[in-house]
Amino acid sequence: MSEQNAFILQVQPLSRAAFAPFGDLIEADDAAHHFTINAGNTERYHDLANLEPGPEGRAIVSIFRGQPRRLPFTVTMMERHPLASQAFIPMSGHPYLVVVAPPGPTPDAQDLRVFLAQPHQGVNYAPGVWHHPLLALDAVSEFIVIDRAGPGHNCDEITLPQQGIIASRNG
Repeated sequence: MSEQNAFILQVQPLSRAAFAPFGDLIEADDAAHHFTINAGNTERYHDLANLEPGPEGRAIVSIFRGQPRRLPFTVTMMERHPLASQAFIPMSGHPYLVVVAPPGPTPDAQDLRVFLAQPHQGVNYAPGVWHHPLLALDAVSEFIVIDRAGPGHNCDEITLPQQGIIASRNG
C-alpha cells in the first residue's frame, strides 16, 4: 500500500481523560488517589490501573526492551488482548508513542488515536483494546509490562485496511 493512500495521524498529549476509553493512565499526579505511608517518608499513589488477568489467568511481570522508532512512522498493524489487560510502565526516562483504537471489529486508520506519553506516564490497555506494539522514541527503552499468563488465545494481530502515518510527535 502506498503512502498516498495513508491517513495522517495526529499526536496528542497523553492525559487521564483522553485515554479513559482505552484503559488507565498510570501516573503519580494529584488526580490519583494518594496518601502518605512509611512514617511520612513515602507518598503512595494507590490502585492506578484496573489489572485484569482474565479467566483462569494470572498477572505476570516482564521487562520489554524496545528499539527506537523513527518518525515519520507508518502504522500498518494493530493487536489486542481479548482476555486480559496489558500495562506498560516506562523505566528508561524517554517519551514513547501510544497508538490505540476502541475494542470491536478491525479498526480503520481513522479510528486510531495517537498519544505522546512522557517518561513518567504508563498505560494499561483494557481487555480487547486495539493497540500498536511498543513504540519507543529517542533511544532503546525498557518497560515493565504486567500482563496475562494462562490458558486461551490472548493476542489477535491484524493488518490495517488503510495505513496511518505518524509524521511527527508534535501533532
